[in-house]
Amino acid sequence: MRRPPRGRRPSPARPRRGPPTPPPPTGPKPGPAVPRPPPPGVRLAAVGELEVTVERLVAGGDGLARFAGVPIFVARSAPGDRLRVRLVERRPDYGRAEIVEVLAAGPRRREPPCPYFARCGGCDLQHLDDALQPRLKAAAARETLERIAGVELPAEAEVVAAQAWGYRLRTQLQVEIEEGRPRVGYHARGSRRLVAVDRCPILVPELEAELAGLPDRLPENPPRRLDLAAGGDGRVTASPLVAGLPAGEVELEVGRFRYAYDARTFFQAHRGLVGRLVEVAVAEFTGEAAYDLYAGVGLFSLPLALRYARATAVEGDRVAARFARNNARRNRVGNLEVVAQAVESWVAALPQAVDRVVVDPPRDGLPRPIRRALLDQRPRRLTYVSCHPATLARDLKDLAAAYRVESLVFLDLFPQSGHLETVVQLTAAG
Repeated sequence: MRRPPRGRRPSPARPRRGPPTPPPPTGPKPGPAVPRPPPPGVRLAAVGELEVTVERLVAGGDGLARFAGVPIFVARSAPGDRLRVRLVERRPDYGRAEIVEVLAAGPRRREPPCPYFARCGGCDLQHLDDALQPRLKAAAARETLERIAGVELPAEAEVVAAQAWGYRLRTQLQVEIEEGRPRVGYHARGSRRLVAVDRCPILVPELEAELAGLPDRLPENPPRRLDLAAGGDGRVTASPLVAGLPAGEVELEVGRFRYAYDARTFFQAHRGLVGRLVEVAVAEFTGEAAYDLYAGVGLFSLPLALRYARATAVEGDRVAARFARNNARRNRVGNLEVVAQAVESWVAALPQAVDRVVVDPPRDGLPRPIRRALLDQRPRRLTYVSCHPATLARDLKDLAAAYRVESLVFLDLFPQSGHLETVVQLTAAG
């Protein structure tokens, strides 16, 4: 054993570093952990079929019923229906079901006019009276806004409706080959299975007329998806390009403007209500500068440019942005700048406290960076056009930190479906 050097004592071992020893507890000893109660959805675990009564419609068009206190959402049901249903989805706090049998029909249930309704996934509400649909959808949308957004809404909200059939300017068709022959139609509800159709009564007549002989006009290897759009003069256009099908742009007159577009671009679908939508969204406000985000082919941009000294349209789809520029040129609107850039990458350029911003986002609503920019830059007036009440409610909840809701209008741009357009006018608070 080696001795330590002379004159030096061995050092004591150093303790390892670690967290300090906590002081002993001074309060009462904690009791045993209290187990969390199981989620209400477990009550559905052993349930297959059940009888329910539908209370009301919710946003999206499903009926709301309850079983042992658990919400059950039933597709294509009507308020007041007593139903035998089969559970098709079980979640911790709700279930989804399909109708097995209508035991007693609600007071406003009817026989669906379209023979494909039972199988086709294109429509949700043909079993309900036409005049009742917009009122039920507006009530459901308002309930969603109040429950999720938690903002103060006007006591009264206008509900705007027009023709319930033969209104739709555009459609997206699915195509598949069966026994060597193309079949054209829509997906069945909740599946990718094709329901072949030769008519669709919600389409404008000239668009519906294209369906009857469409399979015979397709090539041996047709596209898997076909978009059709109609204008205001009876013309129809298709995308992608297929020999024998109409192509090119179509036009629609809305107010004092004529808008050109084609089947590749987004354009509002209800021919009878698109003008009223523009009136509600643009309204009578005026000022120096207005910005139209998610501008499409310029539906709101052009009338905004009439009411503001300068206007800017921001659109990420280059085809739509090109149509917006051409529409401004054709209508001799010289004070509109069109920016072909994704709104998310452009929004940092939004100036502080501009007079007006209009947003018409997709169903997913405004991404967080857009909401953040609107909160930071605080335009004096913000107009939000939405086709999805839940994402609108989420966004309004955030925007409430800087804005107050001034007015609310519901427009039934999608009769026979559970969808509804909502226009909210907001002003900067403080």
